[in-house]
Amino acid sequence: MSRVLIIESSARQQDSVSRQLTQTFIAQWKAAHPADQITVRDLAANPVPHLDANLLGGWMKPVEQRNDSEQASLDRSNQLTDELLAADVLVLAAPMYNFAIPSTLKAWLDHVLRAGVTFKYTETGPQGLLNGKRAFVLTARGGVYAGGPADHQEPYLRQVMGFIGINDVTFIHAEGMNLGGDFQEKGLNQANAKLSQVA
Repeated sequence: MSRVLIIESSARQQDSVSRQLTQTFIAQWKAAHPADQITVRDLAANPVPHLDANLLGGWMKPVEQRNDSEQASLDRSNQLTDELLAADVLVLAAPMYNFAIPSTLKAWLDHVLRAGVTFKYTETGPQGLLNGKRAFVLTARGGVYAGGPADHQEPYLRQVMGFIGINDVTFIHAEGMNLGGDFQEKGLNQANAKLSQVA
């Protein structure tokens, strides 16, 4: 049995293409792996605070020096990190907002990219500690960006995943969602075709 952690980040609940892709992923994964445990964390319904002084204090101060806010921030970060550490498969559902990922997803990443926990510093540079995990990134984009200079999602997320040791990353892009007609249909068809091969 594997554990699958899904991170939703679309601000929309209804008519969200990335959420549609997530539901397709879940259905296909359950059909292929009925014993697997799937956990969904919705960053729109339950936002994670952005990185602040309380979280930094929680990470850096000895327990006896932390105030209540710092301890609460550390506890939240520990919960999110423990979810990630326990997962065998990570799924990031990420619509493109202003050429990048939603700020809610960035905030989640800021809680789980932790020195000594998900990566460590060595004499030869940083080393990821989450080797052996797989990741899938499901994106929804208004235009067509894959491989172009305006695509700041895929290069960033590949670098972040690699930084913590997740190098088996599959991107599934639903592109052209705001271009209408044939573009939208083609983008969804291509994304669904790739999803059908995932499980």
